[in-house]
Amino acid sequence: MILRAAGGARVGVEHGRAVPAAVAVGRTPTLKEPLLGGGRLFWLEQRPQEKGRTTLWMRAADGTVCEVTPAPRDVRSRVHEYGGGAYAVDDDTVVIVDGADGCLWRLDLPPALAAASPAAPLPEAVRLTPPAPPESPRGFADGRIDRLRGRWLGVMESGGRDHLVAVPLAGGEPQVLHTPADFCGYAVMSPQGNALAWVEWQQPFLPWDRSRLWLAGLDEQGGLVDPRPVAGSGPGDAAGVSVFQPLWAGHDLVVANDRSGWWNLERLAGVADLPATAEPTWEPLLPMEAEFAMPQWVYGMRTSAWDGRQLLALACREGQWSLGRIREGRWEPVPLPFDDFAALHCDGERLVAIAASPTTPAGLLELELASGVWQHTPAAPCPLAAERIPLPEPLWFEGHGGRPTHAWYYPPAGGAHPGAPLLVKGHSGPTAMARTGLNPAVAFWTSRGWGVVDVNYGGSTGFGRAYRERLDGQWGVVDVTDCAAAARALVAAGRADPQRIAIEGGSAGGFTVLAALCFTEVFRAGGCRYAVTDPAALARHNEHRFEARYLDGLVGPWPEAAAVYAERSPLQHQQRISAPVIFFQGLEDRVVPPEQTERMALALSQRGVPVELHLFPGEGHGFRSQEVQIQVLEATEAFFRRHFHL
Repeated sequence: MILRAAGGARVGVEHGRAVPAAVAVGRTPTLKEPLLGGGRLFWLEQRPQEKGRTTLWMRAADGTVCEVTPAPRDVRSRVHEYGGGAYAVDDDTVVIVDGADGCLWRLDLPPALAAASPAAPLPEAVRLTPPAPPESPRGFADGRIDRLRGRWLGVMESGGRDHLVAVPLAGGEPQVLHTPADFCGYAVMSPQGNALAWVEWQQPFLPWDRSRLWLAGLDEQGGLVDPRPVAGSGPGDAAGVSVFQPLWAGHDLVVANDRSGWWNLERLAGVADLPATAEPTWEPLLPMEAEFAMPQWVYGMRTSAWDGRQLLALACREGQWSLGRIREGRWEPVPLPFDDFAALHCDGERLVAIAASPTTPAGLLELELASGVWQHTPAAPCPLAAERIPLPEPLWFEGHGGRPTHAWYYPPAGGAHPGAPLLVKGHSGPTAMARTGLNPAVAFWTSRGWGVVDVNYGGSTGFGRAYRERLDGQWGVVDVTDCAAAARALVAAGRADPQRIAIEGGSAGGFTVLAALCFTEVFRAGGCRYAVTDPAALARHNEHRFEARYLDGLVGPWPEAAAVYAERSPLQHQQRISAPVIFFQGLEDRVVPPEQTERMALALSQRGVPVELHLFPGEGHGFRSQEVQIQVLEATEAFFRRHFHL
């Protein structure tokens, strides 16, 4: 049977002390891109209660909190579909990307606003860029304010490619400064305003595969002088090297570079004195088996900062993040009760980041650098009592090819036992990683007697480039084998029932779910959110520019590797699936078209395989609405419970 649901209905009931879905998901806003400027703290807040609307907040030095962009304004970039980098701030000037028209808007914050009451009038927003005609759409993202020249400097996506552009703060048409072969971003201007560094990458590679750091001088009018690559690699280079987040540290340039096999920080000293024709000499700052970077799916990602005297950074080792200082080649961790960090920023005296732990929800971490005094402000109070929070246990097991592979295991409430049902989670990306920050959705399952294993299958970030490259050409093989091996390891340890193992995932993780149901006999049910069901169809008709050639690396070049695509396709092997599957799909998805999900669900239902299909108008790739998030979780649990006779 195919069930088509447009939202509203809720499936499932509370089970004693089970965590309700309304507590587990859709309740807590997502915090993004905190920035310090002019003595104020700014951050974005994505609200599932308002169907995913994102708004800009500000807290002044006196503690006054103000919503700078109240409803209906939605601060959102759609560049590369995934967006990010939706606002920039410099003293009293804020420039945002409006999600409704895609234009840049300026807000001038008067000093009086810092002490204003919530009812005080907000500044009038001024549109900087005219709306683009429907036949020539464009988008903006990842901007910086060039105060010296009175302009916004950032990325414009238009005409099927990125452009590095400048837009006057007084408004006007964008001025193109530089057009790369395909993609660019993460531009940073030197403190003196006479140099600019940015990152470029080119198809068929993604920025974490191969990317280059570019450097150029800036003339008095703001034009680029002698632009040239100074680090990283491109399509024609023998070895793959990627770079992440250039940062100015005084007169020096710092970037994360994985030429050693790990995203480590390196410094290019005395950039101002570097002749345009000279070969740059990069100095590794802290060689270690740790990652100081993340895969650049969205703009606005930051893992390092300069406070005017020292370098601060986030480092990931074996799936856990820490904050520390780099001093004279030494790593000095800052003692904090968090192991999940993102979005680091510093204004010289204070540091801000998004931080979480297994028992603390994500919130704004503020650290006074001189005194070491810190405070943490969660996006919302912790929705769970301490005794109901499941704690992650590191699980190392033999994955594909016998290689050590990592996962986080959460035992069911009351403890693991041989009869416990197990939910295997495959993250999206597939370059993402299973993180340790508090996730009430895990508690939803463990409170109902399920064990949960969140697998960092081969291809995941956080374990070095070689671990990430395990998935090259092996998507649908390595990830599937690793998820199955994690489940088998827990069964062998007497912690799960082999007849009650389910697997769920979204996007790339949804493909892993379907491939696992096709090509292994481990899983008894599956749950898919906006899943890739036929890689060949995606390769033939992929209109998502950012990932247009992604499958070249994950599967093989199309159409030369057509046989491999057919071999890996769950849709073309759907006759091998007998386990029940529940599907969820947004009808506005431009990354994975709804047709992928609909064809798969129809093919299975015609063979009598138990299927549910839930379609959501207005939702895209990733569900933003509270109502939808709750329905997805409740329906998944009810579906698994029914078919596992729980």
